[in-house]
Amino acid sequence: MRTAFPLATLFLLVVATGPACAFGAGSKVPDQQSIDALEVKASQAQPREQCYLYAELVQQMTEFSLRQYSEGNVSTASAALKHIQQFTHKIHASVAGSDKRIKNAEILLRHTAFRLNEMLHNGSYEDRPLVEQTLTDVNQAQNETLMMVFRK
Repeated sequence: MRTAFPLATLFLLVVATGPACAFGAGSKVPDQQSIDALEVKASQAQPREQCYLYAELVQQMTEFSLRQYSEGNVSTASAALKHIQQFTHKIHASVAGSDKRIKNAEILLRHTAFRLNEMLHNGSYEDRPLVEQTLTDVNQAQNETLMMVFRK
């Protein structure tokens, strides 16, 4: 019984700090300029590379949106979520012609879905429908990329 309390405390500490480290200790949260540059790069890329680049863009925009929510910039965060929805539709359109780094795109989308799920549970009630719709779109894109991984 004496070891149960320290183990439970350690478990709670690991669970509480795990999601905060999910983006990576050495990773910096992207800013608007890097997101804009990646958007231009993705739109000009070859069709076989677009799926991964759009998945990377969705992941970076999700991290940007999370930061904006935490800083209280709800309108900027909501706009980013709407852009994420647009880019998931572009992933849907580009996944069939993509053969480069499709597994990496699936991993990025899975991580993004995890972060959006965190946002859904930690966010305010007013923002819930937009976050739910964005999460649904990201999950759909992630499922499509996963199906492409298994087709190869």
